Amino acid sequence: MKGREGLKVRHPAVAGSWYAGTSAGLRTQIEKCFTHKLGPGELPKVVQEGPRNLVGLVCPHAGYMYSGHVAAHAYYELAKDGKPDVVVIFSPNHTGRGNALAVMNEGVWRTPLGDVEIDSKTADQILSESRIIDVDDRAHAYEHSIELQLPFLQYLYGSAFKLVPICFLMQDLESSREVGQATAKALSGKNALVIASTDMTHYEPQERAEKKDKMAIDAAIKMDEEQYYSTVESHAISTCGYGPTIAAITAAKALGAKKAQLLCYKTSGDITGDFSAVVGYASIAFLKG
Repeated sequence: MKGREGLKVRHPAVAGSWYAGTSAGLRTQIEKCFTHKLGPGELPKVVQEGPRNLVGLVCPHAGYMYSGHVAAHAYYELAKDGKPDVVVIFSPNHTGRGNALAVMNEGVWRTPLGDVEIDSKTADQILSESRIIDVDDRAHAYEHSIELQLPFLQYLYGSAFKLVPICFLMQDLESSREVGQATAKALSGKNALVIASTDMTHYEPQERAEKKDKMAIDAAIKMDEEQYYSTVESHAISTCGYGPTIAAITAAKALGAKKAQLLCYKTSGDITGDFSAVVGYASIAFLKG
């Protein structure tokens, strides 16, 4: 993962498959997500001196052709709110590689839109506040769920923000809360945003997926991480990033969020027309007021 002059580079794992592999193609694809009939319907306009009322997001991470229009709702709201200086992205670990809770604390993440610098200082502050997070690049090397968020952020802000990526193989309630608490302490006083990268129910009929996902979304909107966790567990909701969502709820509340809002919920069936086995996608915002 070392690039020129010893710079550590996390190269894209799914460019050219989950999303377009060239800069021009990717910009066009992202713009189509925004203008899609299931998306916000228009391109975002970044309000540079926005209110920065938004402290957290939940965003999906499937291929852009399936969930990009849902993710676009989150980034449309973010653009209106201003520009964060640092973005901490929590993601599940789909590959099984690396440590149970893993952060990268140096280098850059590369996409077809350029490089995003890791905020080493903030990453190290999170590490110092937590007993359970390890530095481990292996967990991130092939994991797609943080990577899928970066082009949207780059489309809005270019390289004018920094990243802290944290990958969850372990997603129990207490560990996820601890990561959220540690993150909030490290972000205190900073112009920051937390993002939980997660899809919802996987491969169930549309009606059942919508019913299950509504229960999980309702708990998340209450910003009650314990109810959210118990709902996911008791109803066997196959959302892949429940730990990251718990961490985002925990961090957002500690950073002053007072309410949450569902921005968009759709399924893969709404795109493909096949409602027999869908994946659910939601965008949620956590707001100070």
